[in-house]
Amino acid sequence: MALRTAFTDLLEVRHPIASAPMGGTAGGALAAAVSEGGGLGLVGGGRADPDWVERELTIVTERTQNPWGIGFLAWGATVPALQRALSFHPHAVMLGFGDLRPFIDPIKSSGTTLITQVTDMAEAEQAIALGADVIVAQGTESGGHGARNGRSTLTFVPAVIDRAGSIPVLAAGGIADGRGLAAVLALGAAGALIGTRFQASLEALGDPYIGKAIVEAVGEDTERSDLLDIVRDAGWPSEYTARTLPHPILDEWRGRGAELAVDEQAKRAYHRGVERGELPPTPVWASEAVDLIGSLEPAADLVSALAAEAEGALARAIAGRSGE
Repeated sequence: MALRTAFTDLLEVRHPIASAPMGGTAGGALAAAVSEGGGLGLVGGGRADPDWVERELTIVTERTQNPWGIGFLAWGATVPALQRALSFHPHAVMLGFGDLRPFIDPIKSSGTTLITQVTDMAEAEQAIALGADVIVAQGTESGGHGARNGRSTLTFVPAVIDRAGSIPVLAAGGIADGRGLAAVLALGAAGALIGTRFQASLEALGDPYIGKAIVEAVGEDTERSDLLDIVRDAGWPSEYTARTLPHPILDEWRGRGAELAVDEQAKRAYHRGVERGELPPTPVWASEAVDLIGSLEPAADLVSALAAEAEGALARAIAGRSGE
């Protein structure tokens, strides 16, 4: 059973899998490995630090001839940074979290596939109106940032699919193995955007403790909060919170976000704790699907394994139904 979808046809990739453009984690090596494995690898452009983006895009273009892309945070990126990224000729640019409008014309003019991530139906309507080529519907189970009052993947994805018409929709949020991919394909999605599973890959950037923490965690360990953004003065819009693994700041300040926001002494203490090694250097963004991640693997192998497991799950479901 070949998992051919509107997404695989549009991007000319073998498997309906894209790696999330995770800031600080999804560098050129990870994106290239995913693309070499037959998925769509996305570099995490984040707020578009120009030196970082240029370095990582150089890496991805050197390591793969297959389709790849880059993602930006709409609230933190700039049009010049986007235009510099477009000079590397990505096959796709993904935008999310904020006002997408300033970035649309450069992407459309370049002929690059526009992928937009949405966390609620209002954002989905905006993506459709702006001419998105692919929409990523993100459920609240996702690791990292998402809607403060989001919906679960199981209910949100089909609602977006019904509204999107002919626009391919990728599901995101709590998908870490082939069974999850099979499930969202059954919902009508054209594939999945997967983050935490690729964060626990050998090519992911960041401190090694991140992968180890993900492998050892269970879903109940994760928590959605804005406290780690507040204490870091990260600048994230208030409508988005982030799902992470446990952190001392969450235990100390839970329910007191407004107080933390104005406590400069507490923020300085946090940064001193990081510098001294008393606190983790970065939060560990992680989805509720961490239970399904048991080891660190090469990203290309993960792509093929996810696809094969999804094919098997769908085949078993069909066989079971026909045997009734």
